[in-house]
Amino acid sequence: MAVTIKDVAKMAKVAPSTVSRVIANNPRISEKTKQKVREAMEHLGYHPNFIARSLASQSTRAIGLIMPSSTDVVFQNPFFPTVLRGLSEGAHERHYALHMTTGKTDDEIYEGVVQMVQGGRVDGVILLYSKVEDKVLSFLKERDFPFVVIGKPFSDEEEITYVDNNNFRAAKEVTEYLIKLGHKQIAFVGGNLNLTVTVERLLGYEKALRDAGIELVNEYIVHEEFLKEGGQEAVRELISLTKPPTALVVADDLMALGVLNTLDEMGIRVPEDMSIISFNNVLLAEMSRPPLTSVDINIFDLGFESARSLIYRIENPREPVKRIIIPHKIIKRCSCSSPNSEEPLII
Repeated sequence: MAVTIKDVAKMAKVAPSTVSRVIANNPRISEKTKQKVREAMEHLGYHPNFIARSLASQSTRAIGLIMPSSTDVVFQNPFFPTVLRGLSEGAHERHYALHMTTGKTDDEIYEGVVQMVQGGRVDGVILLYSKVEDKVLSFLKERDFPFVVIGKPFSDEEEITYVDNNNFRAAKEVTEYLIKLGHKQIAFVGGNLNLTVTVERLLGYEKALRDAGIELVNEYIVHEEFLKEGGQEAVRELISLTKPPTALVVADDLMALGVLNTLDEMGIRVPEDMSIISFNNVLLAEMSRPPLTSVDINIFDLGFESARSLIYRIENPREPVKRIIIPHKIIKRCSCSSPNSEEPLII
């Protein structure tokens, strides 16, 4: 015979309603009572029927995850598995499941979100990106559907709960770091300009150069996809210039790996001939040769705090909009040095 809430309540010597509140992790229940009920559940082998509870409460206890592009491209970048670990842990803490959309085009992703929301499959969604123009975000706002953005919204910032780093400041700091090393010919390798993170980091890079009195060179700004191939394409373009840069600010570690591989093929030494600093501080930054100086943006925390913020908003609809900024830190390794005092780099 299946174990019921009443069986758990009897063993824990509490009311059945108290067991239900413990399962829902109600903050009004003391930790002592929660522990007692959980021990009884474990002893009896009781597992809550979340499907039945969802039907009764009109809640799915599921969160929708919206990717910026097709999953076969997304999962090539270590950023996403790491942020998903944070999201998973934050959701698991409150007994929520994750439901991911898939689609190869923006239109397919949009249709997937519409079906997810209108079909009542999730209680809220998390956008794992922030775009300059995004009809998914507009749809969610119009429906007044609970959502959180990982990244700074391009517009209506005060109306949207989001979790992000201060990307403007981080890019400004890394550019200033290269300037202090003596570099003046500094290029920026960014991602898609429709992504707010790219815009914010580009603005930080430009501000650092202006503050230092260094002329902005349009040819030193290149945009590619956040992939290894994107870094390869970008560095080939930069090295082909009449006056190549001596240092690169690269917006992503995976792109930076592509940069390193291409420079190695060309016989260009890092950091002796070219300094590189990138973002995300994923494992490959530490394992690359040479190890990359990279900005640790605490990817796991971005995911974890996003899940917590969304769930709190789902369970407290009147909760005001929040702006959560996750701290960053430059992790200095071996890919940056003062510029080579020998002849300018010409390939």
